[in-house]
Amino acid sequence: MIVGVPAEVKKDESRVGLLPVGVELLTRDGHQVVVQRNAGISAGYEDELYAASGATIVPDAAGVWGKAELIVKVKEPQPQEIAMMRHGQMVFTYYHFAANRDMTVGCMEKGVTAIVYETLEQPGRSGRPELPLLTPMSEVAGKMSVQEGAKFLEAPEGGRGILLGGIPGVSPAKVVVLGGGVVGTCAARMAAGLGANVIIMDVNLERLRYLDEVMPANIRTVYSEPHAIRHHISDADLVIGAVLIPAAKAPRLIKREDLKLMRPGSVIVDVAIDQGGCFETSKPTTHTDPIYVVDDVIHYCVANMPGAVPRTSTLGLTNATLPWVLKIASQGWRPIAQRDIGFARAIGLDNGKLYSQPVAEAHGLEHTEPAFAT
Repeated sequence: MIVGVPAEVKKDESRVGLLPVGVELLTRDGHQVVVQRNAGISAGYEDELYAASGATIVPDAAGVWGKAELIVKVKEPQPQEIAMMRHGQMVFTYYHFAANRDMTVGCMEKGVTAIVYETLEQPGRSGRPELPLLTPMSEVAGKMSVQEGAKFLEAPEGGRGILLGGIPGVSPAKVVVLGGGVVGTCAARMAAGLGANVIIMDVNLERLRYLDEVMPANIRTVYSEPHAIRHHISDADLVIGAVLIPAAKAPRLIKREDLKLMRPGSVIVDVAIDQGGCFETSKPTTHTDPIYVVDDVIHYCVANMPGAVPRTSTLGLTNATLPWVLKIASQGWRPIAQRDIGFARAIGLDNGKLYSQPVAEAHGLEHTEPAFAT
């Protein structure tokens, strides 16, 4: 199979979908790998490393998209990438379809097979499904949410002038985390480690009991419902949106009128922005222009937070994705989907058909039940 690695074109995105070691393993198995010039440079991987591992370096994206049967990338396809897609081509990446109707329809019209990082499932340690290709980037985004929130709480950035951990004799900041999954857990631990007082909110009582047992003493768990949310954001310095409903749009937990309850100069970080955001006032921003202010509350809604730390993020992502790239290249997607229901859930589109019911509901599109899944 011919595997292609294009350079990411989303603004301020510096990750790359495959490392040189992936090239080496693919070529050892008899596959060809085509890498766009400088695709890995911002993550610390030069063309010479890819070439030495067996890749063919091509000068532009058209040379990758035009040759490859399997595209391996990081972020959702941009309009100029959709224009280069070919019918039947496999594209393995993050999509977040529920947040972008135009991209969904564009990929359907091109007839590609969309293999979706964020919906691939595997059994977890508790027996419940986990999302192994989303987890590493959720870990990065959770930790970054506190790092960025702390920065924008500083007075020169327009914030309240609060040091997250306080000092002896001065109270630390209050951090409210909405969601107790991977993002929320990492955010809460990071904030607690810096000395903040942390509230983590979720609707899953079993999860709250678990977090109550394992989290540090400066983290408290609270059941998430509208009254409790409004109560806790009213004196919060930093609020982190960490809610995920796989494949679906994020629920709007904080309304525009709720911002009036918050302190001027407080900060919202919406990690759920890739799925549409969990604050009514959220809209995607970039690392170049990361914030805006609504009702004196600073909003940080960067849609590709892990792209700011591409070395860490690329290593974390490719550790998880490479085994699947090797399987898909050697076997094709359909045989894997026929025997592995968790992988079948990652097939979002094929031949113009949309297999995700939450995405279909989000955009008013027709949903097709996949016939290949066991």
